[in-house]
Amino acid sequence: MDLRVPALRGLLKGPRRLMAAAAAVVVLAGAGTWTAAASPDTPPVRRGDRVLTMADGTRIDTSYFTAGPAGRRPAVLLGHGFGGSKDDMRRQAADLARDGYAVLTWSARGFGRSTGRIGLNDPGHEVADVSRLIDWLARRPEVRLDRPGDPRVGVAGGSYGGAIALLAAGHDRRVDAIAPSITYWNLADALFPDGVFKKLWTGVFFNLGGGCARFEPALCRMYDRVAESGTPDAAARRLLEERSPSAVAGRIKVPTLLVQGQTDSLFTLAQSDAAEKAIHANGAPVDVDWIAGGHDGGDLETARVERRVTAWFDRYLKGDRAADTGPAFRITRTGGVDSTDGAAQLRGASAGSYPGLRDHQRPVHLTGREQHVTNPAGASPPGVSALPGLGGSGGLAQLSALGVGVSLDFPGQYARFDSAPLARALRITGSPTVTVHVASTGRDAVLFGKVYDVGPGGSPQVLPAQLVAPVRVSGARSGKDVTISLPAIDHEVQKGHRLRLVLASTDLGYASPAAPATYTVSLRSDLRVPTAPAVHTAAAPLPSWVWWLPLAGAAAGLALLLTARRRSATPAPDPGLAEVPLEITGLSKRYARSADRYAVRELSFRVEKGQVLGLLGPNGAGKTTTLRMLMGLIRPDDGEIRVFGHAIRPGAPVLSRVGAFVEGAGFLPHLSGRENLELYWRATGRPPQDAHLDEALEIAGLGGALARAVRTYSQGMRQRLAIAQAMLGLPDLLILDEPTNGLDPPQIREMRQVMIRYAAGGRTVIVSSHLLAEVEQSCTHLVVMDRGRLVQAGPVREIVGSGDTLLVGTGTAVEEPVVEKVAALPGVASAVRTEDGLLIRLEPGGTAERLVVELVRLEVPVASVGPHRRLEDAFLTLIGGSA
Repeated sequence: MDLRVPALRGLLKGPRRLMAAAAAVVVLAGAGTWTAAASPDTPPVRRGDRVLTMADGTRIDTSYFTAGPAGRRPAVLLGHGFGGSKDDMRRQAADLARDGYAVLTWSARGFGRSTGRIGLNDPGHEVADVSRLIDWLARRPEVRLDRPGDPRVGVAGGSYGGAIALLAAGHDRRVDAIAPSITYWNLADALFPDGVFKKLWTGVFFNLGGGCARFEPALCRMYDRVAESGTPDAAARRLLEERSPSAVAGRIKVPTLLVQGQTDSLFTLAQSDAAEKAIHANGAPVDVDWIAGGHDGGDLETARVERRVTAWFDRYLKGDRAADTGPAFRITRTGGVDSTDGAAQLRGASAGSYPGLRDHQRPVHLTGREQHVTNPAGASPPGVSALPGLGGSGGLAQLSALGVGVSLDFPGQYARFDSAPLARALRITGSPTVTVHVASTGRDAVLFGKVYDVGPGGSPQVLPAQLVAPVRVSGARSGKDVTISLPAIDHEVQKGHRLRLVLASTDLGYASPAAPATYTVSLRSDLRVPTAPAVHTAAAPLPSWVWWLPLAGAAAGLALLLTARRRSATPAPDPGLAEVPLEITGLSKRYARSADRYAVRELSFRVEKGQVLGLLGPNGAGKTTTLRMLMGLIRPDDGEIRVFGHAIRPGAPVLSRVGAFVEGAGFLPHLSGRENLELYWRATGRPPQDAHLDEALEIAGLGGALARAVRTYSQGMRQRLAIAQAMLGLPDLLILDEPTNGLDPPQIREMRQVMIRYAAGGRTVIVSSHLLAEVEQSCTHLVVMDRGRLVQAGPVREIVGSGDTLLVGTGTAVEEPVVEKVAALPGVASAVRTEDGLLIRLEPGGTAERLVVELVRLEVPVASVGPHRRLEDAFLTLIGGSA
């Protein structure tokens, strides 16, 4: 799950100017640190880090990005999501800077290194902070001005940052365009839909924020009150509505790109629908984009969305009328699965205008008698639909799109009404509605409405996007008709399938009345289903291989002719290395079209039989590039790789002694796990008995799942199957790149034992991983890389317990200037601040005694000195904390 993704504008004119004068916004917490990073074909990006002080003394941590030649350009503010910081926006900020924008990111109050309490985008705090940031941009010589003090500026971001983009446009007239995504319009409606408390998601919010005490006191009291009672009161709604974009609906009059997630039980499509109606009524251009992902998982389509955001700003900030901002309404639809990896295939559908959630409603007749529904004491056990926090590519919502999902309704706790089998396929686009009659033995009733897609014979029963619609029926003791707006979805129901309306008394994500009650439910209308006929799905393109396969065949034949002589010149095997699994000498690989920027540079190390070697380094260290060169997937620019004495070239015969799992594996989704492994081995052309298939399957530990189609596998199951595939043939050298991704703790422990046992038989394992604790327990030797170079190599016990690295305990936090002075001491190679004090690596000849004397001279409160014993500490020391 990721809640992190941009916030604000003006107060009343007079007070705002007074605050701007009082703020003296720029209190620099250090002379901004400027860095540059870019490929050789793009201008370098300059970044400056600054801490700005707001009017109330709150310190806001910011980063400012520019690129290219001097000159004025539009500015963009990028806000992060809840629980995140400015660092989450660094890559997008750099991309926008290269596209000709001045970009400012910041950590909101209470997050990252910014101070203050979390106010959930309080207009008096977080929104006012954004106006101060705009004031700062107006003084930058790189930023284009519409008039003095008024920069040309757009605001973008997702979730928490998306709301601040909307609020900024409503509070500060200087904002010129916005692009909020997967966010809310009315936070009270999002967390208290129809008067029902969304307890799990609200709890996630306060947990991600660091606990109730990290929030403004009024929010903390509100949460405690509602969480205890289970029922939102009027004061709670009012508090959240005051901090919602809906509070300034009539003042948001700038071009707006609304991106909302279909797989999102936190901020549903109804939130962007309300935003579109309000902003469109103000006369501003509004485009709507429903993406495949959301807070519950699925595909967030990051690259496509960011391209569309850039085009949006190109048109409305740069004034480029030729910029293609896309259709007025676009929706991503799932069209089957990719035959190579089982991932859902996405296709776009669009319309020239936004249809809303009730377009062209078609009646679907439901049948079912009057039914009695029990609300159990304590509302337990609850039904299950969405599971907040279970996001990512394996999210329930994405599985639901493929016909696999998890939903649970307990007998006696729901009413059910079915349609007849559909005579033709039906595409639902929007929010279905139905009117029912509800009576309760208690004062109120709380029900959760959902529409299932039910296959012939009752299976599969799929809950589209895993969404439910809560409804509170007040005064239901004497009976009441109520019209329920069911979750907005985009889902195709196949011919022969049924629609099933379920009204349940409980749901895991929400608070239901604790008192037992019985509800009586009956139908009062047909189910009315929106179809949005003006939305057309793009035609599926021909598979790319139709075009490239013939050309590739001709090119391959030509390449074979041209390289035959070169292949014959492959270096002869080195008999002295015949028993050495791997030796790398002077290995270098430059970035494409770059003479001086290296992914790997002058790398040399050697691996012996029986070792489990951990390849460590921060992102960008060159680990995966090294492994790809080792596998012959790419050619080095300099240096040599020898495996058992043979020089590695693409297709080298010695690679048959190497098994590898690098950057994921592709499987045919319609075949079982066993069938995929058997097919892979047959493709090698080696005898079946050499596969050692049973041993590999035992390692996989998939049990009965081996007989199931791979498309039903979780990410962890796919990972284990891929590792089993790498072990087919029991290769002498096994290479695993992040093998524990997607595995739970017991599976990680089993994988650790597998690697140790595998190497104990005289074979060799090389593993690249970010889980330092696992590396420390499973590896015998380490190679540590940073920025493409070798930092250190040797046995784990020597690197972890080396006497040249000391942990100095201090009673109080050590300030950064003091850390820099310690790092500059004679005999000190590096110094890194840790939670326990300082981690100091000594140069040859440096001693602990001399170090303590110097620390005392610098007035560092030394409480303890001793060698460290954690690989994490050693790793941070070796790379200087850059990870």
